[in-house]
Amino acid sequence: MNKATKTAYGAVVVVLAALVAVAVSSLVLVAIGANPLATFKVILTEPLKDLFGITEILVRSVPLILVALGIAISFRSGILNIGAEGQIQLGIISATLVALFLPDLPKALLLPLALVAGALGGALWGGIAGALKARLGVNEILSTVMLNYIAAQLYSFLLRGPLLDPAEITMGSGTPQSMRFPKAAWLDRIIPGTRLHWGLAVALALAFLVWLLLWRTTIGFKMRAAGAEAKAARYAGVKVERYLLVAMLFAGGFAGLAGAIEATGVHRRAIEGISSGYGFSGIVVALFGGLHPAGIVPAAAFFGLLLLGADMTQRAVGVPANMVLVLQGSIILAIVSARMLANNPYLQDRVGRRLERLLRPRRRATEADLAPEAAASDAAPANSATSATPAPASAAAPAETSDAERGS
Repeated sequence: MNKATKTAYGAVVVVLAALVAVAVSSLVLVAIGANPLATFKVILTEPLKDLFGITEILVRSVPLILVALGIAISFRSGILNIGAEGQIQLGIISATLVALFLPDLPKALLLPLALVAGALGGALWGGIAGALKARLGVNEILSTVMLNYIAAQLYSFLLRGPLLDPAEITMGSGTPQSMRFPKAAWLDRIIPGTRLHWGLAVALALAFLVWLLLWRTTIGFKMRAAGAEAKAARYAGVKVERYLLVAMLFAGGFAGLAGAIEATGVHRRAIEGISSGYGFSGIVVALFGGLHPAGIVPAAAFFGLLLLGADMTQRAVGVPANMVLVLQGSIILAIVSARMLANNPYLQDRVGRRLERLLRPRRRATEADLAPEAAASDAAPANSATSATPAPASAAAPAETSDAERGS
């Protein structure tokens, strides 16, 4: 199978997988008594009708981009990070501590410190799973999922205890949230009157830097080599265990930064449920984007559209917003299946052979049409060569005559 055929094969597989995902979601909608066409219309069009909807899509895209970038780094390095949800929460805790305990710092110092603290908190949490995998061989799926539970309990304890807003105690409401951050720790809004903040620019810049890291640096090459074939990478001198740890530090750092940006740019305080499932949705975005920054950015925008549209379906057509989870699950299954089919060399070979059989009669017909032209082109030089052969003889005749005349 040549490159063009392989590309077409991959595109067909992706389209079929998307159709399967839509079909599965439609069946679920029919089962709960909803109209699939009306539901999909609301999800895909309602958020795009005004500026508020468009900006909200971008707001939800920011944490998805950051989490997915970290997921892409870890997956390409051969370690599966399922712990982004907990890493987001540790990032929020770290950013909150800096913002609340250093309120007198100027904005030029406090905001960067809060964001860096969030990234470091997430990197620390991800590094635990990376170290367990690299040093002790602990399965990273198990460790990251368990760390999610620990992070959730720690986050809940802090919001209900040491970090609880004193005003909630005074009023007796007891809402689990921290004090409001000082303005020096706020990310400014890009468009006044909306929640769109400059975290979007940070996310896009980091997407470009991740592309540079993975595809234009020695470290990125070694990380991808470790993920592609660990044994071959070790034989080539790559310290695979070291890059597993580095990959998880990056993945946790990006997730922690996503949490810090969400807290400083949108809510401006730590609240319960602030992660909104971005840690798990980021995995879907990373897979949907092909584990490449160029695909992750539009994939994040698409899933931001789905998340916002799913909230609107509850009011517009009476479909629960949790239906988006069904759609996400269908997309995950479709993507995994599509990747398996697209990367199956046996199936590729079978498809390539069938295409060769289909194209063979056409090739024969083309060769038959070209045969007379080729024969004519072969005959033309022969005729020209035959007509050219008498020239030396005619040229030699005068030479013989002159010799005879000399003899006489």
